[in-house]
Amino acid sequence: MQRWWLFTVRGVFAVLFGVAALVWPGLTLIALIILWGAYVFFDGAMMLYLTFAHQEWPARWALGLVGVLGLVTGLVALFWPGITASALLLLIAVWALVAGVLQIVDAIRLRKVMRNEWFYVVTGVLTVLLGVILVLNPAAGALAFVITIGAFAILWGVVLVLFSLRLKRLDGGLARPAHRV
Repeated sequence: MQRWWLFTVRGVFAVLFGVAALVWPGLTLIALIILWGAYVFFDGAMMLYLTFAHQEWPARWALGLVGVLGLVTGLVALFWPGITASALLLLIAVWALVAGVLQIVDAIRLRKVMRNEWFYVVTGVLTVLLGVILVLNPAAGALAFVITIGAFAILWGVVLVLFSLRLKRLDGGLARPAHRV
């Protein structure tokens, strides 16, 4: 896959976002909303690019849906940063649950063309786990929220980078048989 590096870029941005959230936990909630909104908007744009650039991708609709969801969620966070913390948590929880399930579906479809697609499954599971945590504990304080999001972003980013390295090894596209990976 020629554009494997886009998954690397997504992972690096996730790690950078996570480190920033952990280094400056005293950021105001509005600053975090703007930072998160920019990240999700960028991530959504990358996913839409992947959707249109890879006609051969097994579940393009999933990439596209995650991309649109990221763009819309990012714009809401950027243009209405004054929403309450509870509303933000719910918005992020919904994004995490939907995006995580779609990533798992996409990874399962990748089983037909590559082995060890579990890196992408792990990103989906981690995303769903974040959504569940946020739904179960919406009254969490802003500091706990920042730390949770930061730790999740670092872990998710590392797994995305590892997944991108698996994609790089496909060396010729998704058309190669799985036994060549």
